[in-house]
Amino acid sequence: MEIRKSRFDDLDEIMRIYANAREYMAKTGNPKQWGATGWPPRELIEQDIRQEKSYVCIRDGGIAAVFFFDFGENIDPCYDVIEDGEWLDPSPYGVVHRIAAAQAGTGAGGFSINWAFEQCGHLRMDTHADNRVMRHLLTKLGFQRRGIIHIVEDNDPRIAYEKSRRRTQ
Repeated sequence: MEIRKSRFDDLDEIMRIYANAREYMAKTGNPKQWGATGWPPRELIEQDIRQEKSYVCIRDGGIAAVFFFDFGENIDPCYDVIEDGEWLDPSPYGVVHRIAAAQAGTGAGGFSINWAFEQCGHLRMDTHADNRVMRHLLTKLGFQRRGIIHIVEDNDPRIAYEKSRRRTQ
């Protein structure tokens, strides 16, 4: 598998992957996180591609997963306030959002998250409490549950996770 930046000619396939991910999440007990609203919207993915923050995991010539990745200081306002815990490492961090695999159980999601971690050595992620699949994957990949954050757009709570080469607790 390999990671590359998403291109506009990937967009239709990316949107199919997100549609399949919404169905999968609903079937596995997580119907609210992305819901039936078509999250993430095409316009947001187009913006991610323009800003060169959308990535795809390629396996056997096809897209196996898609995700948003960014790195820097205080890049996600959702992470400014954490409840019921604290961040492990105050240094600049990377974030992965909107990760979805074309097919569950293929390892593409884990490969993508590991790739993002290797780019920065300090990664924060979050997921809905009902997303048992992602919670299990993050724990398996060595992330620690750090507390609860709230999505800026609608104040919806998410479980926050972190992994850092610099510090562990």
